[in-house]
Amino acid sequence: MELMIGRVVKSHGIKGEVAVEVTTDEPEIRYAVGEILYGNQGKKEHQLTIQTVRAHQGRLLIKFEEIPDRTAADTLRGTKFFAPPLESDEGEEGFYDYELEGLKVMLDGDIIGTVTGVMHGPAGEILEVELCGGKQALVPFVHEIVPEVDLDAGTCTITPPDGLLDL
Repeated sequence: MELMIGRVVKSHGIKGEVAVEVTTDEPEIRYAVGEILYGNQGKKEHQLTIQTVRAHQGRLLIKFEEIPDRTAADTLRGTKFFAPPLESDEGEEGFYDYELEGLKVMLDGDIIGTVTGVMHGPAGEILEVELCGGKQALVPFVHEIVPEVDLDAGTCTITPPDGLLDL
């Protein structure tokens, strides 16, 4: 499985840089000088080597060895970069979105729904849950409310405060 790690928003300047919106939590690893990025733009595929990278207004400005000027950089607009998941450190807590999506949600030993997505906000992650019966619920992904995630069993157990699932 490959994860989207970023996308080209636009070209920047006249020397062939592009502004990349980063969607990975490890940009210093994924976007290091010399790294090769693999991208898709519709049916067109790109393999690009990072020549320089710098932060700019919440994005990264990247110059690729294969892109000589702004005209070439303009052709990359909309390119999405993909990479396999990084190996996590032993004992490190954390999950990729794709690992959480599809988990059965358990409450008091009963399946009450399925995780359909993960939202990332400034206060942390929120699980989007489709409850049995078709209702939707947003569950903060914090240990007090989601004390157990069992990827092998395909489940996560929740202990929601009163009223959370009634919203």
